[in-house]
Amino acid sequence: MSTEPRAGRPKASSRETIAEAACELFLEQGYEQTSIVDIARRAGVSRSSFFNYFSSKSDVLWAGLDERLTVFEQRLEEADGTDAPAAVRAATLGIAESFAPDSLALGIVNAGAMGLEAEYERDAALRRARVARAVAARLLLGGADRVRSEVAGAAWGGAVLAAIEAWAHDGAGRTSLVRFLSLAADAASPVSSTAPVGDVAQLRVVVQAAAFDQTLAFYRDVVGMPQAEAYEADGGARVAILAAGRATLEIANPAQVDFIDRVETDGDAPSDRIRLALEVVDTATTASRLADAGAEIEASARETPWRSVNARLRGPAGLQLTLFQELGPAD
Repeated sequence: MSTEPRAGRPKASSRETIAEAACELFLEQGYEQTSIVDIARRAGVSRSSFFNYFSSKSDVLWAGLDERLTVFEQRLEEADGTDAPAAVRAATLGIAESFAPDSLALGIVNAGAMGLEAEYERDAALRRARVARAVAARLLLGGADRVRSEVAGAAWGGAVLAAIEAWAHDGAGRTSLVRFLSLAADAASPVSSTAPVGDVAQLRVVVQAAAFDQTLAFYRDVVGMPQAEAYEADGGARVAILAAGRATLEIANPAQVDFIDRVETDGDAPSDRIRLALEVVDTATTASRLADAGAEIEASARETPWRSVNARLRGPAGLQLTLFQELGPAD
C-alpha cells in the first residue's frame, strides 16, 4: 500500500487530520483491525508524528474530553467557599466551553459500525470514575460525609457521560452540549445536596460522662452511632467521637473535660455538662461577630495542641459554645 499522503490532505500533520483519518478507518475496517501504522499512513504522517498528538489509538476519541476533564479537576481543586454543590455544577457546565463535535461524538454514534462498543464502555467507565473522584473530593472538602460524597460523585460521573452521549445522538453540532449538561446536572444535583450551607461547617455536641464506658457503649452500640475517632491523654483523659451523619457526639470523662479547660481557657470558664462546639472557617473573626451580636466571650481564640484554634463563648439561652477552626497538619 502506498505511503504517500492522499490527494488534498495538508502536508503538515495535525490533530484534526489524524483524527479524521482514524475515524475513516474505524468505519471502513473496524476499530480492532485498525493499527496506529494504518492511521499514520492514511493521514500521510509518520508513526512518531501520531504520538506527537495522541498517546494511543483510543486517545484519538477521548483526547478532547480528557483536556476538559483536566480543567474540570483544576476548577474543583481551586474552588473557594463552602458551597461545594454549586462549585461542582459550575465546573460541570464548564466542560461544554468550546466543545465542538469531534471524533468522540462520531464514535459514540457509530460505535456499532466501528466495532468499538466494548472499548467505548471500558474507556467511558474510566472517565466516569475520573469525574466521580474529583466531585467526591470537592464535596468532602465542603463538609459532606464520605458515603454521601462517593454516591454523589458516582451520580455526577454518570451525568457527564450521559449528557455527552445524548448530545452526540441528538446530532452534535445541532444543539449545544451545555443544554444536555444542564439537564444532567439537574438530575445529579439532589444527590449532592446537603443541609443548607452557612458559616458553621460542623455541629459537635460535647457531653461530659462520668460513667464513660457505659455511656460510650450505649450511644455507640445501642443507639448505633459508629465510633469515628478516639483519643487518650495524661491523667486518664479519654474521649470518643461518634458519628451521626454530619454531626458528632463527643463523650468525655471528667479528666478529659479538665484537660480541655486547661487548654481552651484561662481556668476561669469551666465547661458546662453540655457544651456546643461549632466548626467555623475563622475562629477569631466569628467570635468577634458573635460578641457584637450579644454573646459573651469566656475565653479568647487560641491555638490548641491538636492543631485547631478554639474560643469559648456564652450565647443566647445560656448555651456554652466552643468555636473551633481546623488548621490541618503542620508543615
